[in-house]
Amino acid sequence: MKRITTHLCLIGLLFLMAAEIHAQNFALGRSGERLGAKGAAERNRPVSIQTLESKILDLEKQFKVSFLFDAQLLDKKIVQKIRKFNSLERTLDNLLPPFGLTYKKLRDNFYIISEPAGGAESGPGASQVIYQLRNPARDVVTITGTVTDAKQSGGLPGVNVILKGTSIGTTTDKDGRYTISLPDATGTLVFSYIGFSRQEIPVEGRNRIDVQLVEETKALSEVVVVGYSSKQLSQLSSSVAVVTGKQLNDVTSNNTTSLLQGKAPGIIVSNSSGDPNATPTIVVRGSSSITAGSGPLYVVDGIIGGNANPNDVESITILKDAAATGLYGSRAANGVIIITTKSGKSGKTRVDFSATTGFNHATSGKFRVMDSQQLYDYEKSFYPTDRFDKEVPVSVTQQNTNWRDLAFRTGLTQNYVLSLSGGSEKTRFYVAGNYYNEEGTLRHNGLKRYNLRTNVTHNINEKLSLNFKLNGRLSQQESDPAGPSGSSALYGVYNNIPWDNPYLADGTLKRGTEGGWYGREQENFLHSWQYNLNQSNGVGLDGDLNLEYHILPNLTFSTYNRVSYGSTRSELYYDIRSKTGKGLGRLANGFIDNLSLITSNRLRYEKNFGKHGLSALAVAEAEKNKLQNNSTTGEGFAPGLHVMNTASRILAATGSLDENSFSKGLVQLDYNYDNKYFAVGSYINESSSRFGANNRSGNFYTLGASWILSNERFLSLPSLVDLLKIRASYGVTGNAEIGNYQSLGLYSFATQYAGNSGAYPFQMDNKDLTWEKAKSLNVGLDVGLFKRLMLNLDVYNKTTDGLLLNVELPFTSGFNTVTRNVGSVRNRGLELNLTSVNLAGRFRWETGFNIAFNRSKVLILDQGKDIRQGNLLISEGQQLYTWNMRKWMGVDPANGDPLWEKITTGSSGEQIRTTTNSYSEATQQNLGSASPDFTGGLSNTLSYKGFTLFAFFNFVSGNQIYHTSRQLFDSDGAYYSYNSMVLADGWSRWEKPGDQATHPKPVFGGNKNSNQPSSRFLEDGSYIRLRNVSLSYQLPDLIAKKLRAEQVKFVISGDNLLTFSKFSGMDPEVVLGASGGISSIKYPISRKLLFGITLGF
Repeated sequence: MKRITTHLCLIGLLFLMAAEIHAQNFALGRSGERLGAKGAAERNRPVSIQTLESKILDLEKQFKVSFLFDAQLLDKKIVQKIRKFNSLERTLDNLLPPFGLTYKKLRDNFYIISEPAGGAESGPGASQVIYQLRNPARDVVTITGTVTDAKQSGGLPGVNVILKGTSIGTTTDKDGRYTISLPDATGTLVFSYIGFSRQEIPVEGRNRIDVQLVEETKALSEVVVVGYSSKQLSQLSSSVAVVTGKQLNDVTSNNTTSLLQGKAPGIIVSNSSGDPNATPTIVVRGSSSITAGSGPLYVVDGIIGGNANPNDVESITILKDAAATGLYGSRAANGVIIITTKSGKSGKTRVDFSATTGFNHATSGKFRVMDSQQLYDYEKSFYPTDRFDKEVPVSVTQQNTNWRDLAFRTGLTQNYVLSLSGGSEKTRFYVAGNYYNEEGTLRHNGLKRYNLRTNVTHNINEKLSLNFKLNGRLSQQESDPAGPSGSSALYGVYNNIPWDNPYLADGTLKRGTEGGWYGREQENFLHSWQYNLNQSNGVGLDGDLNLEYHILPNLTFSTYNRVSYGSTRSELYYDIRSKTGKGLGRLANGFIDNLSLITSNRLRYEKNFGKHGLSALAVAEAEKNKLQNNSTTGEGFAPGLHVMNTASRILAATGSLDENSFSKGLVQLDYNYDNKYFAVGSYINESSSRFGANNRSGNFYTLGASWILSNERFLSLPSLVDLLKIRASYGVTGNAEIGNYQSLGLYSFATQYAGNSGAYPFQMDNKDLTWEKAKSLNVGLDVGLFKRLMLNLDVYNKTTDGLLLNVELPFTSGFNTVTRNVGSVRNRGLELNLTSVNLAGRFRWETGFNIAFNRSKVLILDQGKDIRQGNLLISEGQQLYTWNMRKWMGVDPANGDPLWEKITTGSSGEQIRTTTNSYSEATQQNLGSASPDFTGGLSNTLSYKGFTLFAFFNFVSGNQIYHTSRQLFDSDGAYYSYNSMVLADGWSRWEKPGDQATHPKPVFGGNKNSNQPSSRFLEDGSYIRLRNVSLSYQLPDLIAKKLRAEQVKFVISGDNLLTFSKFSGMDPEVVLGASGGISSIKYPISRKLLFGITLGF
């Protein structure tokens, strides 16, 4: 009892001496006694003239809470009038800001009032007083010390000093000195200060701890998710790129991947279609495989796989080198993309609502087809004179149908997001709902999607916490129902002849099979659109349950578990009245169900020994995936009836079941010394059901190291250098992206004999089949200058061995091919990322720039045999995707014939190059690459007061696009029943001897195969695109408060507004990879104009 009394007296003395700090409602001996000499006087003031301090005292009584504040902050401040609210926090939000004050909730009924610049606990020893008031009966250990700047050796005022894992803390005074009382002599003190690296110092029984903080740039102090943990960028020895949620919000999209385009070096994202249902492709540091998958591994909220709505994304981290991807070693050869979704934060509940709506217009680039008169004049120039007037009378020019205008429309995009987040110190939550609706610019095409995400974290006790996440989604997709290939609307838009009228005299639509229809396909897609359907509905649900248990202060066990389910139902219906219905009507129903289970169990140990830091991680993980696919096709349906049990005949009923499983064990060690030297190493063993029995397991490892030279005093770097860091990594990662049963011997049951089912050998087994393995070396440099400029430079060399290729077998084996590990591919490159603050102050200008160079080379193939993929040739010693075809040499000015290059060998072995007008005699040769020389992005952000102007460009250079559409629409008379392409600027067609033309003489039926594959249709794919421009305005806080909101923001933005390119087609943005580099008849991308508002409460 004596000890308690002594503590209470000391506390009372501290209150009186510490700058009149006022803590109301703490009982010091008898009920109603309060600290502060002004209490009686304040109670005697007239209510109409009330001081701020008096008002605070009234609020304490009204809401039964306690406030802690410095009386000097409230002195002589008069409250004239305040609106009454039922909520204490609403009252404080209106009461304090006019006086330049803010508040922070420390406990359920305890608040602290302070100036914003000092933080909620910046008063002299404020949190220290709170701790002593709440723990008066405990023995305490007092620790003192000084916190200084490592460079300037001066004391740092206002440094936060916190006992790790508790709310016990204080701040340093103006000279950098601090005093803190702890419950015992154990634990770790955390020292943090804006602009400096955070330090954690074990107490270890000491009474004095002096600390030197090292200054760092904002980018370097950023915490990013890498592998199975979060780290500061300063601690990384690997190559990563981080894209924040703010950077992702500039473009409105239904797909998270598409938002990464141009945002990070070494990442190539291709949105080659404007279809809202299309999925973009992504390649990280070049293609590492030939036939196996080359896409990166996705990790959502720490677990492999999963889905994330773009509106729920907090940040995306792209792991590129072995040190970064290594922990996912078996499937990390193509990079790893880690998506972190939003979570709640302690404090009052925040409500955010955003609404975006706008219009989509189809782009067409430089590609145009002829109108009626142009086509008539063109065909007249080569059509047989004795047939033209009869088959194509001049009256056809009276009809000028613009099929593109009939097929496309101005689409509407809508995106609405409502989220709630907040919580207490024990429980935090984030709940968000999203409705997205995008009408395709092509009619009868669009996407509707509904998303609901719930992220909840609950601290069960001091040692155990639980995290539960639920992500649900519904989608409705509508696609072109006109028909496949030649019947599709996109094909008809460019192929159909403008002389054909789609309507009959009575206004109804023609089928296209009527007499007098000039188009080759005899198809009017507008007629089919009336009756046909092509739609699918999907539902998906991901459930995560994660637990974290602190076994010891430095030892933590966590388990991450996810169940993912997805189901899609599709319907493709060709009505009996449409041409594609073939007079019977046809219906195809598809059913796809996907189930994934994964558990990841992790044990982590972290310990600081003076200047040494050590972290160890062990992981055991298992995953199982199951995909079931069933489809039924029938025919013979009554008009408008598309129910399978009404079919007169079932044509086919098919199904498949695919399963695979993975299991993994890994260990990782991290070490750092004095925040200057860092090292990391990992070992991974993973097994997969996809590989042969003899090689089902694979071993992978990574090593990395870095050195922050700017933290070394002996270097005496100029003060303009904020950061100088070098890093290097090496490791082996794998690729398992092949079919689930490639290693097994398979039988086909798709045959019958005498009415009985039969089976025959279909695939040869390979018990030795194993992972592709990529060996990656990365060297990087990070430089910060002037506290405004950050440069990241990486050079890498990645060689993939044991490529998973289909190897031809002799006919005597009874099989065509078998999958084996043969071949090798190498990617080398350089990446540069640059961010700068060009101007700071009321007017702010920030710039971001990134560029990446990559060069691939095929090192080894099976027995040196080339692999041909259309016009692409994969050959030893050549770039991975090299165009191989006949070389176009132009037009013979004498007669208008096409010319190609012919290469023969002379008597001395020399090459003799001549021209020929014979396509068959021309020599096939390597002519450029489908892979670009470099890619990148440039962004600029200008801010003034509440206005922000943002512009973002992405660019691609050096790749060759094969414009296959020109084979049909620039065919020199070969396809005279098609519409034709209007010649681009600078092109000309041969008409008479002596003409120097780009195009041969048009001939009915074609001019000597001039439209066959050759470099005539290879074009420069370089382009610069103004991907996004946005202008936003955020209302001042005071105005927002009057609207009862914390944030009100208006945005107007445009996507894909300008494209600078020499390409003659619709769009130079094409898919890269095994079947990429080609521009054909495609769904054009959309130019969008969007308007948005964001409200926060």
